[in-house]
Amino acid sequence: MNAASTDTQSLTSTKLDLPWTVIVYDDPVNLMQYVTMVFKKVFGYSEEKATALMKQVHLKGRSLVWSGEKEKAEFYVQQLHSYQLNASMEKES
Repeated sequence: MNAASTDTQSLTSTKLDLPWTVIVYDDPVNLMQYVTMVFKKVFGYSEEKATALMKQVHLKGRSLVWSGEKEKAEFYVQQLHSYQLNASMEKES
């Protein structure tokens, strides 16, 4: 197998691997303003988008906050955990 076919194969498997979702769950500890700030800092979301996602977490108990490739999802979950948020990732079906 040459390098070009290996590159194509890994590119194809990465594309087929999409998307992964990052979910944040409600908790009794973190304040709503803090969760909004974390969303802005970690994802670079606007105040409006971060607030809307925070409200979803608060009212529905969870929110899908990001979707994309597996490695980025893992990174975002790690970042959210570093801010003490309850987060996980799931493969979208």
